[in-house]
Amino acid sequence: MTDTSRENSATRARWQTCLRLARELLLVGPDDEDLKLHYLHTLIDTGRLGPTHHPRKKILVIGAGITGLVAGRLLKDAGHDVTILEANASRVGGRIKTFRATKHHQPFDDPAQYAEAGAMRLPDFHPLVLALVDKLGLGRRQFYNVDVDPGTGSGPDVPVPPVTYTSFTGRTWTYGDDSPDFREPDKRGNSWIRANRTQVRRADYAAGPERINEGFHLTDDEVRAPVVKMVDDALESVRDHYSDVVDGKRVNKPFDEWVEGWARVIRDFDGYSMGGFLRDHAGLSDEAIEAVGTLENMSSRLHLSFFHSFLSRSDINPGVRYWEIPGGSWRLPHALYEGLRDEVRFGHRMIRLEFHDPSRDTDPEGTGAVGPDRWGVAVQTVAEDDPQAPPRLWTADLAIVTIPFSALRFVEIVPSMSYKKRRAIIETHYDQATKVLLEFSHRWWEFTEDDWREELDRIAPGLYEFYQLGGEPGTGEVSSFAGAGSGLLGAAVKDSGVTEEMRQLNGSLPLRGPAVRPATHCFGGGSAADNPNRFMYYPSHRVEGSTGGVVLASYCWSDDAARWDSMRGPERYVYALRNLQALHGRRIEVFFTGRGATKSWARDPYAFGEAALYTAHQMTSFHLDVSRPEGPVHFAGEHTSLKHAWIEGALESAVRAALAVHRAPTVTTPGPDAGEERR
Repeated sequence: MTDTSRENSATRARWQTCLRLARELLLVGPDDEDLKLHYLHTLIDTGRLGPTHHPRKKILVIGAGITGLVAGRLLKDAGHDVTILEANASRVGGRIKTFRATKHHQPFDDPAQYAEAGAMRLPDFHPLVLALVDKLGLGRRQFYNVDVDPGTGSGPDVPVPPVTYTSFTGRTWTYGDDSPDFREPDKRGNSWIRANRTQVRRADYAAGPERINEGFHLTDDEVRAPVVKMVDDALESVRDHYSDVVDGKRVNKPFDEWVEGWARVIRDFDGYSMGGFLRDHAGLSDEAIEAVGTLENMSSRLHLSFFHSFLSRSDINPGVRYWEIPGGSWRLPHALYEGLRDEVRFGHRMIRLEFHDPSRDTDPEGTGAVGPDRWGVAVQTVAEDDPQAPPRLWTADLAIVTIPFSALRFVEIVPSMSYKKRRAIIETHYDQATKVLLEFSHRWWEFTEDDWREELDRIAPGLYEFYQLGGEPGTGEVSSFAGAGSGLLGAAVKDSGVTEEMRQLNGSLPLRGPAVRPATHCFGGGSAADNPNRFMYYPSHRVEGSTGGVVLASYCWSDDAARWDSMRGPERYVYALRNLQALHGRRIEVFFTGRGATKSWARDPYAFGEAALYTAHQMTSFHLDVSRPEGPVHFAGEHTSLKHAWIEGALESAVRAALAVHRAPTVTTPGPDAGEERR
């Protein structure tokens, strides 16, 4: 074969890979059917997997995150014998985790308060998760990604609109009743952007970005453009591959051109990082890329795949409507668990996975442990809550592995899986994400300046003036509060949980920011800064009966997260508070209860990272092999979809895997019952 022939063959093979990836991304089935409609029908409309010619099977599901629970529920309801093995000894849900009061733990001073350690918002265009929330009767309300005017909108008594999905086939799927009176509240943009020692409100930045942009040394046209417009403009040429602008709106090309357009996007841009795309393809200056990274929270992810950020532009942006579950996201996996209490086995961590693949008639590793006269899958586990207990063996016809590849990497697998699967398990990049949450006794982020005066002087007469004069010892009538340097920390909180360690650390640090910043008067939404907190979110709704709230004081990814991960909890709380004060003024300290919560997903012993986020080339290198079964072992989870880090991708994969297992023939003579433990 000549060099030219080899090159042409490689080009054709790559194009076929890109076409298959495009169809998987768009959920186009073998006969051009819309798989999303199929999944909605299965999970929501009927809750049933449909008929099968194969007998009842014994099935192991590894992991009781949202993927394992949905797959297990569907398979149980279809009549299969299901056992779900969960390594965590205390809870289901995986990366859906809510900090809340339980009989064993109370993270916040007010037991009514709660906050999300993981998933916190559900976008309008994720119909599987929204419809599942509605079907389970959990209720939903808006999550305000941008702060709003609370005096506008339709109010809590008006039902939320139905879940809708418009298919590429032209069909519109709907779940729920119409709500013609529903109105979103008006967006305000009162939250802050702070960078390079300049601070403006988001609405002011959108109207006149020069003050912030000049701090990044932007010039010419770049200095006059908000960074979100820079990015969106840069992506327009990519969107042209699969859509056209008609009457000012993007409209998908005809079906075949639409699919092929996405395939060209994958072919042309999978090799780019987002930073490389903005620099080399879009032609943005280094200074503009620095501004984009800081203000769009991309700095720590510019080295990751272009595709993650490209797809996220429609996931997290001001134009999308988001929802949350009242009481916390934990209620979603818990509602599914209620129907699986007899199937979930807590505290069993998989250390070995052994399977028989009927397509292999040899035992390449010479174990002799599996064969056509044995069960299909054997899983060995250790007890998380009893290190002295001997390992246990669980056997079944088939298994669905839902744990992250970052965790599966540490499981012994016999026989070795296919080459591409091994590479995916070894190489899939999992990013870091860390949250630091702080509880306050009053919702100071919603205050007007009059509210500040009233609340501070209620604590002590003259306290408002004290802060107005700079909050230094010896000023105002309440100077004695500040005599110890940190005496005002938690001053408004009865029986404050501020520890002596916190006071000492706080008192040893230099003052950060002025005593007073303008009242934020912000309901929901979030602020961005170039200080270590990076992104901060204010709760969208009050907790009934509570005067306070929990602020997501720091939400960081990748390298930004790793730096927080080096700190102990109390240190994180004090530093996060200091960085909040840089934006909001030192006076917020009086409402700090001393309580908080923090979550590092990279340090979680079951998650091993926040989510699968590819680096350049990884999607075309091995994604098609990520979800492919290995004999009787199937794979599901957000990492097996192309909606990385989203519940929707996890649900799509759960239904896909459940359907495949339900329809699969039993290829070996069954061994002991699934769930029977063998020493």
